[in-house]
Amino acid sequence: MTNPILRVESDPQADAVYIHLRDVPVSFTRELDDRCYVDYGADDQPVGIDLLSVSHGVEVSRLPYSSDIARVVECLGLKIW
Repeated sequence: MTNPILRVESDPQADAVYIHLRDVPVSFTRELDDRCYVDYGADDQPVGIDLLSVSHGVEVSRLPYSSDIARVVECLGLKIW
């Protein structure tokens, strides 16, 4: 599988990270919990992932492309759990 990540936006003041997976419009968002939201396109495929309170660590196991997301989180110097 090729790396799906197009770009990453980090906002230290908001303690948030947004990971862009595809360059298509967002049709809907699913809340996995109060710290993680996944945006989907009209084809029901993930478009992006919004991670909040990232300084407390990020649980990646439930995320689409979890191994790719884990590498990004590690590169940002954040804890994975």
